[in-house]
Amino acid sequence: MKPIYIISGLPRSGTSMLMQALHAGGLPVAEDGIRKPDESNPKGYLEIESIIDKLRDNPEFVFNFEEKVLKVIAFGLQYLPRGNYKVVYMDRNIEEVLDSMEKMMEAKDEARAGTKSAFMKLNEKTKTDISQRDDMDVLFVNYNEILSDPEEQLGKVHRFFGDKNLDLTKMVEAVDRQLYRQKRVKG
Repeated sequence: MKPIYIISGLPRSGTSMLMQALHAGGLPVAEDGIRKPDESNPKGYLEIESIIDKLRDNPEFVFNFEEKVLKVIAFGLQYLPRGNYKVVYMDRNIEEVLDSMEKMMEAKDEARAGTKSAFMKLNEKTKTDISQRDDMDVLFVNYNEILSDPEEQLGKVHRFFGDKNLDLTKMVEAVDRQLYRQKRVKG
């Protein structure tokens, strides 16, 4: 069974940035072009529209993407049937995730504490679940660390995917630090 490369994480965790880097580096990405670039993601989303619904309705749908990289946010990973997966899971400062979501929706989350708690639980449960699956090889990377040292961090992703003729230099060049707009000071 050929591998399926999955990029995952919470919404607004940098999955699109990583998809862009892999695409620039030469890895074929699964995208349908339905969701267009916008102010929140000016370089595009590189995704399959409603992927979670498609996987929930027909888990075998994922096998259409062998040897491609597919974005499936954290919640959707539970619908992946047994297979051969290489998963890169993006982590990001949770406050930045929430800030980015509020900015994207142009609305303050009045239930932010609850949203934060729910996202933290989802993030930890998902990371535990995928770490325990014997059909998933998982690499955890951090959005904030990619932005501070893209060559080192994307080098880990490059090595994780093995010899796929990925161009690390082009991957690094695809990282646009100017799009890091919901920065939080560590504390």
